[in-house]
Amino acid sequence: MSGKFLLDTNVIIAIFAKEPVIHERLSNADEVFVPCIALGEMYFGACKSLKIKKILFV
Repeated sequence: MSGKFLLDTNVIIAIFAKEPVIHERLSNADEVFVPCIALGEMYFGACKSLKIKKILFV
């Protein structure tokens, strides 16, 4: 399926998790967009992650 896609936060997380269904659908996309709200949610989640706290304070 080609076309333009506007990704939500849960789809971005699925991309990082390497979910094959998501990769398959986006592989033929003409354009993919990420809204600034989703970027903010990803940044917020990363900052609150226990892994990042562990890395920063080691």
